[in-house]
Amino acid sequence: MSRPMEQRFTFNKVAELYDQARAGYPQALYDDLMELANLSAGEAVLEVGCGTGKATEEFARRALNVIALDPGAEMIAAARRRLAPFNGVRFVQTTFEAWPVEAGAFKLVAAAQSWHWVALDIRFRKAFEALAPGGALAVFGSAPEPVPQPFREALDKVYAVHAPELGGPPPEHAYLPSGPFSGDFDRSRLFGEVTHKSYPWSRSFSARSYPEYLRTVSRYQLLDEQRREGLLGAIAEAIEANGGRFDAPVETHLYFASRKG
Repeated sequence: MSRPMEQRFTFNKVAELYDQARAGYPQALYDDLMELANLSAGEAVLEVGCGTGKATEEFARRALNVIALDPGAEMIAAARRRLAPFNGVRFVQTTFEAWPVEAGAFKLVAAAQSWHWVALDIRFRKAFEALAPGGALAVFGSAPEPVPQPFREALDKVYAVHAPELGGPPPEHAYLPSGPFSGDFDRSRLFGEVTHKSYPWSRSFSARSYPEYLRTVSRYQLLDEQRREGLLGAIAEAIEANGGRFDAPVETHLYFASRKG
């Protein structure tokens, strides 16, 4: 009997759509990260879970040397296309858990919207081992805020009919200050004081673009295809019935700490 696909591998099935439908992260975050980590051109960065290269591109634009890890062949293929104009980026198809650690090789280990997919008993220890003395770990991700009314009420009714288990707070809320990440840094005992920064922004969605975005979300990919298509079709209809477009507030959160020792 075949085993179900691990949830973090579902993104590879929708790599091209993921690249089109997912937003990047605020430029201010990268500016802050360069200052916090005291990064200069040519220094080495390890990126955990690069996806289609949204964050990788920003590191490359700042002339950093990046080793970018991702388990999905199609995700890496999309990232290679995105990063084609840049030198100094090497992609490795692997999970962080399986990657043979290059001890003490990096000034920064960074994870954009991916840290929650890495095994808790491995991620901080392995990041610590990969970092040079004085290096740092940066974990960041975006947490969507509740969709505004009247869309929220309309979408709640759709979820109640088609997929009630998906109608609550999304897992991405782990990146909010109320989530586990600051505490996880502290519990690892491998990193110093955590710096947290927040970046509020918003996205505009249409009746077409919002379902396309949801197709790239792993918990929607795990739905039976017929059920997923029924849900996304009903969401599109609900948006059309309420003006056809809405602005969705988003908060991106950065957690940063230097390696001890």
